[in-house]
Order: sequence, then C-alpha cells, then structure tokens
Amino acid sequence: MTTSHAVVIGSGIGGLTAATALHRCGWQVTVLERAASLEPVGAGISLAPNSQRALDVIGLGDAVRSLAAWHGDGGMRTPAGRWLTRTSSAAAAERFGGPLVLLHRSALVDLLRSGLPDAALHTGTPAELVGPGRAGGRRAVVRTSSGDIEADLVIGADGIGSTVRATLFPRHPGPRYSGFTTWRVVSPGVGHPFSSHETWGRGALWGSHPMKDGRIYAYAAATAPAGAVAADDEKAELLRRFGDWHDPVRAIIGSVGPGQVLRHDVYQLTDPLPSFHQGRTALVGDSAHAMAPTLGQGGNQAIEDAVVLAHHLPPDRDPGEGLAAYSAARLPRTTAIVRKAAQASRLMQLSGGPAVAVRNGLIATVGRLGPGLALRAFDGIADWHPPQRTYAAGTKGGHRTRPW
Repeated sequence: MTTSHAVVIGSGIGGLTAATALHRCGWQVTVLERAASLEPVGAGISLAPNSQRALDVIGLGDAVRSLAAWHGDGGMRTPAGRWLTRTSSAAAAERFGGPLVLLHRSALVDLLRSGLPDAALHTGTPAELVGPGRAGGRRAVVRTSSGDIEADLVIGADGIGSTVRATLFPRHPGPRYSGFTTWRVVSPGVGHPFSSHETWGRGALWGSHPMKDGRIYAYAAATAPAGAVAADDEKAELLRRFGDWHDPVRAIIGSVGPGQVLRHDVYQLTDPLPSFHQGRTALVGDSAHAMAPTLGQGGNQAIEDAVVLAHHLPPDRDPGEGLAAYSAARLPRTTAIVRKAAQASRLMQLSGGPAVAVRNGLIATVGRLGPGLALRAFDGIADWHPPQRTYAAGTKGGHRTRPW
C-alpha cells in the first residue's frame, strides 16, 4: 500500500508543526524551505496554554515547558513607570489550565524539526504551487528547480506574503498594513531582576520578559509609515523612541548590539479568506490568518491549525472531507482572533493626550477590580482544547494529575 505524501511549503512554526503532526499520523512528509538553512532566527515566543495543549498532542509539550520560563507576575505600566495594573501568573494558570511560557523561537524550531526524519526537510528549495489538485481526483502539483512534485496533500505555510494563498485565492486583497512597526531584541541581561511588564505610551509600547537562561526578551511597537527605516541604525531608533522610559528599558536597549535589533512592519489579513483550503491544498498560520501581535497569538494559532489539520486528515482517506472540516473548525476562530488583535492594536496606537488618559484610566480600573476581569480578554482563546485528547507527563491512567 502506497503511503500518502504531503508537501509542506515553508518551515516556520506552522509548517514544521503541521509536518510533525502529519508524520505522526502516518503521512510521508516533505518540507520545502526557500532559505538555505534553518539558522536561529527571530527572538522570543510566548506560548499560551492553548498551543501547549496542541503540542502535547504531538508529544512536544513537556519538552517545550522544560526549556521555557513561566511568565512571572507583572503587569502594565506607563512610560514613567507607574503600574496601571498587576497580573498574576498563578491566576492565569488557574483560569486557563496552565501557564503562559516563554522561550526562544530557535529552540521551538529545533524541537519541531527533531520530530521529523532527516530526509524530510529540504532547505534552499523555493517551491511554487502550480496545481491545487482536486479532492477525489488529481493530485496537487508543486514546482521546484529540481522538477515537479505530485502530492496527495499540500500545506501552504509560506507566511504573510504567501504565494500559495495568492494561487488559491487570486482575487483576495491580501494583507494590509496595520499602521505600526515592531522591534524585537534578546538582551544578555541587565544585572538585576525585574518584573515582566508591558508599557503603553502614546502610539507606542514596550514589553520586557526574563527568559529561563537569564537573557531578556523585549519587544517594541510604534506607529510609523510602512517601509520606514532608521536613518542610522535601529538601536539608535529605539533609544530615540524609548530611551527615556522607565527602568529597565534603556538598559535593555544599551545591552544589545546595533545588528541585533529586528524590525518588521506589521501586516494583517483584515479581510478573512473564504476558506482555508482548495482542492488538496490547505493554508496554515500567517498564510491563512496573519494577525497583529498584540494578543501574542500568531504562533499559537499556527500550532493550533497544524494539529487540527492533522486530526482531520488520516492518511488512508481522500482529503476532501477532512479539509472541509479543517476550514470549518479554524476559519471562524481565527477570524475572531484577528479582529480582536486589531482592536487591541488600535488602542495601542492612540496618541492624543485625552484619549491616552481615558485608555489608561480604563486599564487601571479593570486592574483594581481583580486579575480575573483583566484575564477575560483571553477567554475563548487561551482555554482552547484540541480535538484529540492529550497525554503530557503528569497523567495517570488517562487522567490529568496537573492542569497543564
């Protein structure tokens, strides 16, 4: 009996999770990556309980938690340092069935890659979808410089500028600029402990979070024209924009080299796709639902996509019914989260004094009413469970002995 063959275009978090999940289900998997190698890229990534439960399905949840730091108690601040609200990591873990954890993206990529056969990953291999195939009929076709590949299933995991998405839905307007840009850094440390925080100013924010190995993951965002870059370097730009914000912001900026600051404009799929599949081809992650980072759910939703997709696609069946079930499960959920992230972005981008004062007052009021009220923004997001039952360490006789 011939093993069903899936081709994954793109080796980001969504693509590697999909490949690993399909491989565990019995698919033969080929991952095609344009880049010449999978060098460590990006900075930190926060994984909420929803994506951790999805990783439990493919046997990687415990490994991720062993490498990651819990998001500690912290809260939201003003640029002058005043706390608007305090958050409790224990309250979040209790409400959503597990902690929010933080690790470097490269560590997550390495774990996901470890779940695949060595021969499955092909770097330096640009790929183009030339035929999405037809459920119950012809196979999908992917073109590479080495020739065409026919596949029973193709996964488009090629990011915000997805060419697979453009091939499937050529009339869709594609991603739109959100109005702001982001910076990310990993600092070697500032020599003293501090509480995790996200600080909102006028049309700008800064976040700082300790990692398990003593380094610090920090990110910033600010309204800016699309395509803008610093006149000198991005470290100098961060100092201009955030250098007078409360401790440890300036110290973190000062601890990194000019070439260690990543900057990216934020684009989002404001207009939802009509479907996440066509023929024998499906989309996952940013290819399907690029969202603003203001809820920290972009990578989390890509992981969810991958596990749900594999759940609906046993390798011994035609993929048509399973792909339809995948779209039905994922399109409404991710559309709602894209919109919620966009709403949070608009609050962050407020720059007028009166509007910022009202926003900060509302945040402070919610904080005084208790952590439960503030956490409600993630109800229906962080408490999600995959369609499969998960069995991470800490289970006994098929029943959990801890909440994550």
